[in-house]
Amino acid sequence: MSKKFLLALVSATLFLTGCSTFWDWSGGGRNGTSSSLVDYLYPNGEVPPDVQDTIPHLELPLRVGIAFVPGQAGPGSISEATKMQLLEQVKSNFMDREYIAHIEVIPDTYLRSSNGVTGMQQVARLYGMDVMALVSYDQVAVSEENPSGILYWTIVGSYFIKATSNEVQTFVDTAVFDVETARLLFRAPGAHAMSDRSTLVEAGEVVRRAKDESFAAAMNEMTANLAVELDGFRERVQEDPTVADVKWRPGSGGGSLGWLLLGVLAVFGARRAIPDQKRKYGTGHPIS
Repeated sequence: MSKKFLLALVSATLFLTGCSTFWDWSGGGRNGTSSSLVDYLYPNGEVPPDVQDTIPHLELPLRVGIAFVPGQAGPGSISEATKMQLLEQVKSNFMDREYIAHIEVIPDTYLRSSNGVTGMQQVARLYGMDVMALVSYDQVAVSEENPSGILYWTIVGSYFIKATSNEVQTFVDTAVFDVETARLLFRAPGAHAMSDRSTLVEAGEVVRRAKDESFAAAMNEMTANLAVELDGFRERVQEDPTVADVKWRPGSGGGSLGWLLLGVLAVFGARRAIPDQKRKYGTGHPIS
């Protein structure tokens, strides 16, 4: 074997290894993005105010603001356009409720200018909101080569061998606060995890797509849980007057019964639906 051939072989190996290292650096590794509700509301270790003895006074229909808690800025962060789109989807799921007058999607840039409880209240009052729903999140993406990744030493392997494992885990949490008292009314979480395999050169695009899909799925789960928690909060208000003082605004047409009236109407509607279904489908006899 000639020296020229050995030199050419070593050079080619180093070149291909360098290419593989470059591709792995651009599409692999571990990255994530997050925002912290606690750090936003109570920066620099501030002690939360004692609001246990305060009773929120909620006038229906409510004006609700919803925003993402400001998070880290960087290559792995979620775009503002994506955030606004996801919040609009959450908004659409609650706008038909009688006790909600309006839901305002607020860009998190407004919250960045002033943090803390006071900052949250200032933004809410700027928009004329009674209640603020703050969405925090944590997302981690990991790309790793499995043992067959040795094939990435060839250009063909980098393009055609799916030896990269990609995993994305997303968690979101929405906390709903009464603006006046800064008391937490209720919260709703959502989580999602997914994994996929790709070639080395595809890893970057696959991870970016998976992060968007996982975030949307976690938001969908949170939205469903938010509806459940909202109904649960309404029941707690009816059972315990110290949870919140709820009444309708003058001239709103809701009357003085507040959410108790809505609860009665919901039960009445459910009972009324039972005979209607019996008339439509019969009494449960086997189908011949």
